[in-house]
This record gives sequence, structure tokens and C-alpha cells, in this order.
Amino acid sequence: MTSATPAPPGTAPKAAPRRVRRHLPTSPWLFLAPGLLAVTAFSLAPFLLTVGNSFTDNRTLVPGSFVGFANFRQLVHDEMFWTGLGNSCLYVLVTVPLLVLLPLLLAMLVRRHIPGIAFFRAAFYTPVVASVVVVGLIWSWMLDDRGLVNGILEALGASPVGFLSDATLILVSAMLLTVWKGLGYYMIIYLAVLNNVPRELHEAAAVDGAGPVRRFLSVTVPALRSTMVLVAALSSVSAFKVFSEVYLLAGENGGPAGEDTTLVQLVQQVGTGLNGRVGYASALSVVVFVITLGLMLLVLRANRKEDA
Repeated sequence: MTSATPAPPGTAPKAAPRRVRRHLPTSPWLFLAPGLLAVTAFSLAPFLLTVGNSFTDNRTLVPGSFVGFANFRQLVHDEMFWTGLGNSCLYVLVTVPLLVLLPLLLAMLVRRHIPGIAFFRAAFYTPVVASVVVVGLIWSWMLDDRGLVNGILEALGASPVGFLSDATLILVSAMLLTVWKGLGYYMIIYLAVLNNVPRELHEAAAVDGAGPVRRFLSVTVPALRSTMVLVAALSSVSAFKVFSEVYLLAGENGGPAGEDTTLVQLVQQVGTGLNGRVGYASALSVVVFVITLGLMLLVLRANRKEDA
């Protein structure tokens, strides 16, 4: 018989190898379960319920019956639907280019290392963290007929401007509010990407005689193209679904004769109240979802064509 060789003095005995536990196939799903339940309860289930209600004539307190595509056919003959669709599309066409370009210029300005620039970075980002309701109330007070802006105009000898009484000026004021509040958010996105642009590219372009504008178009814009597409997608969806800004400046009726009503505001007008037409409002919501999805796919397709 052979005996075990004793370990040399001063050395610790070897530990027994640990047995590797085999995880069950369902283990990853246990970690994902809370998030999946939250998404299902607060996103997927309401979406499916909305789609189902769009094919009914349900009301707030009165359950309806299945009506097929009657709600969608009614949309075609609804003047307020076309008014809301036109205002929402105009909102996208005006605000998205501004929210793509202006935050980029602002980011290039505040990334400079000059004294006090941290204060301006914080100041530009402050509207983002402020409540849209508070900001909207401040703007409505400033733009009122007896507000701060018209008070300054009268002091300068000019006539007061009906910012909140003229249908066109109400929509323009809401657009300016949206752009002003979103500048800081998209500025932060651009700042994070600008720091990754190699300085050598700008130095090489400067050696070749390129000026600031030429370097911006030839170096900065190509390096930020994917980020600009992301900003365009996010801002277009947000602009098409605008509600708070128009609601606070134009009122619950959407301005004079409802001329400033957007699609999302129309959903709120139709689907709320004791006699709210839940089925018709759900059909409007489905149309908003389809259009916003189409906007995102359109932006991504344009980006793929540029890459090709």
C-alpha cells in the first residue's frame, strides 16, 4: 500500500475543487420577469386595449359594440382631424430642423474652455429639468396681452401683439417654446459626441487652408451624422405628439375656433369627459402611432441611403 506524501512544511493544503452549479434554463427569465411585467402592464396591454377599442363605439360610461372600420372612415370626413394633422405636420417641419442644428451650434459654443462656461452650460440645460407646465405658464404670462413682452413693446411705442389671440402666432409661440425647452437636452447629446471627434482631422483641414465654416461642413457634420439622425428621429416623434405646449398657450379648445388643435390634443378633447367617445379617440391614437412610426422609419431610411 502507498501512503499519501505529506505536504512540505510551511505550505497550505490544497482546497478541494468546488462543484460548479448548473443554472436552470429559466434563470435568465426570472431576472427579466419584473421588467417584462412592467412593460406588459403599462405599455403593451394599454396599446392592445387601444387598438381593440378603435374598432368599437365605446364611450366613457357606456360600453359599445364592434363597428369595424367605422371610426377610421369617420376620420376621413372629420375637419378637425385634418386640422390637427396639418398642425402636427407643420410642427414637425418647423421644429425638427431647428432642434437638429441649433443644439449643435450651441454645443460647439459651450465646449470651449473659457472662464465661466460652466455657468452657461447649466443655464442652457435648466429649461430641460423644469416642468413643462411651469414653463408654459411662464410663457403664457409673458406673451399675454398685458404680459411682459407686450409691456416692453408698448414702452417702446409699438402696438401690442396678440401672441395668444391670433391662431398663427399661438402656434409659432408654441413652436418657440418647444425649441427653447429642447435645446439643452440635445446639446448634451452633441457634447458627448463632439468630444470623440479627433482633433487631428480639424488640424489637417486647417493646414489645407479650410476655414471654420469649411471645417464644420467637412469634418464636424460627417462625424456627427448618425447623432444628427438620432436627434431628428427623437425630435420628430416628440414634435408630432406635442400636447402640453399648445394646450397651455392655446387653451383646451385649441385656440380660436380650434385652429391650433394638434392630433394629440384632439384625442384628449374627444376621449375625455362623461360623454367621451373612447372608440373614436382610440382610432385617433392608432393613427398617431402609425404616423410616428412612419416618421422614424423615414428618418432611418434616409440615413441608410446616405451611408450607401
